[in-house]
Amino acid sequence: MREFDLIVIGSGPSGEKGAAQAAYFGKRVAIVEKAPHPGGTTANTGTLPSKTLRETALSLTGYRQRGLYGFDLRLKERVTVADLLIRSEAVSNAERERVYRNLERHGIELIRGTATFVDRATLRVESAAGGEEMLTAPVILIATGSVPNRPSEYPFDGHVVLDSDDLMKLDFMPKRMAVLGAGVVGCEYASIFAALDVEVTLVDKRNELLGFLDQEISSALGRRLEQLGVRLRLGTNVQKVSVVDHTAHLVLEGGEVIETDHVLVAAGRQGGVEKLNLGAAGLEADRRGVIAVDANYRTKVEGIYAAGDVVGWPSLASVSMEQARLAICHAFHFDYKSSLAPVLPLGIYTVPEVSAAGETEVTAAEKGIPYEIGRSSFGTNARGLIIGETEGFLKLIFRTDDRTLLGVHVIGEGATELIHVGLTALQQRSKIDLFIDAVYNYPTMTEAYKYAAYDGLGRLARRRVFEEGGGAVTSG
Repeated sequence: MREFDLIVIGSGPSGEKGAAQAAYFGKRVAIVEKAPHPGGTTANTGTLPSKTLRETALSLTGYRQRGLYGFDLRLKERVTVADLLIRSEAVSNAERERVYRNLERHGIELIRGTATFVDRATLRVESAAGGEEMLTAPVILIATGSVPNRPSEYPFDGHVVLDSDDLMKLDFMPKRMAVLGAGVVGCEYASIFAALDVEVTLVDKRNELLGFLDQEISSALGRRLEQLGVRLRLGTNVQKVSVVDHTAHLVLEGGEVIETDHVLVAAGRQGGVEKLNLGAAGLEADRRGVIAVDANYRTKVEGIYAAGDVVGWPSLASVSMEQARLAICHAFHFDYKSSLAPVLPLGIYTVPEVSAAGETEVTAAEKGIPYEIGRSSFGTNARGLIIGETEGFLKLIFRTDDRTLLGVHVIGEGATELIHVGLTALQQRSKIDLFIDAVYNYPTMTEAYKYAAYDGLGRLARRRVFEEGGGAVTSG
């Protein structure tokens, strides 16, 4: 029996950062990892590979230059799978090496194998070669991440009918692809392959894209996807998927039949708990493999914490890291971090990018908050004109009584970077006057904040004039 202060199961973002937090304060820490490489889905099959794939696709096809020089420009006439994956593999290798170095720098022991609970403080670790060892610690952090959900009605084969992990192993560039599920992963991959001039059909039983977004942003994303060539089939169920001679045949509700080279089933993800034997520790997970935790990411069993995808929404690498740090600080009573940030950013790496933080118009109205909005189009922004991003926009939502910022929503090139200006203002509970008073470099996309704030103040002034004249004005 080997003893540690902390054992972490999984070396993805939450596992790595949780382990490093404890080791930084002098605790003896081990990470158990069953995969060939550390870094979890983020480094190996999900976040970084898919985002690198996006950047590679936009670069090799000259997509970003199309807005400047027209749709006929191509930097590379025919993009191959090898072209796409060579950069993704390089980035993944660099991230794996960074994780190795970080664990070594903090004195964290990396133990290879599959961990299962024996009791609440004991783990059995079985190596791929068949050996096993026993580990014990007063604190255990479950950071096993997630795996693609595979609904039984789809004939997954890893070649024609794929999950999102399979997609990174493609051996030829498809001419046609159907994406089933218009969630974040489905929308991202649909837009990436459409940018590669693949004929993409995106199917979802819901009537709108990404319903958690502000409705105006969701609608704008739908229009942009259609401009990109994505065929949207929303509000439609898939009745049957079959594969004949390496071609998939989809039958949609209403009788439409779609033939395609590949089917990507983007049906969400499952918590990676299958091998843990949670019952031995007194724990259980729900049907999607999610473990319940409190505000400090402590499970119902004393000494066992969980963070990252395995605890469910929002399942973002950025948030997972903070969840684990918070869990470890609570477990060892470190006077360092006591709560998660009150406002979290959402980044969606579609073409174009979408990012958001804070309230939407719908949530503000549901909470009874009197609000107004301000918009700034990238088509009137000098930097937007320079880079050819003229269709995106930035939208502010703010209180009418004191102009306090409530929400920020962006669609367009660089949205996931641009959001952080508004996020910081939201976290400081600032008024939109902050953007008017600030001086931003010219030309930059950040100037959009200033002009969205001016637009908002103008709307607010017109609203008040109208109200003083006896008119009735609703929020927004």
